[in-house]
Amino acid sequence: MAWTAPRVGVGVVLFRGASVLLVRRGKPPRAGAWSIPGGKQELGETVAQAARRELFEETGLAPAGELVLVDVVDSIERTPEGRVVRHYTLIDFAAHAAEGEAQAGGDTAEVAWVPLADLPQAGIWPPTRAVIAKAAGALGIFSER
Repeated sequence: MAWTAPRVGVGVVLFRGASVLLVRRGKPPRAGAWSIPGGKQELGETVAQAARRELFEETGLAPAGELVLVDVVDSIERTPEGRVVRHYTLIDFAAHAAEGEAQAGGDTAEVAWVPLADLPQAGIWPPTRAVIAKAAGALGIFSER
């Protein structure tokens, strides 16, 4: 089925100290890749509601307080001829983590707290790495190195 409009996705850059929570995707798109928790917005949900739901479904965690809007990123995949295959508009938030242990759930294969100083070695999509840096700045979180 051909896409006729972008789909909206949400993500949450969740921090505990100077570490960020990453999830390993269990399904396409980007199956096997490390990313921030997130997924598709459902009809009738605000983007903030979708972000909280996806965060909980994928990690079992909730934010400790309000979500802070960080960035909007477009992920557009094209064929070699230029035809759009997938187009997601990704709305990303930042938050501190509430108490609890992260556990993989939903379409997440694995979860890990990664120190900000170790992100360049984490092998994540460059726009995601940029969103994490913006989120850290927005919340006043700095690398411990």
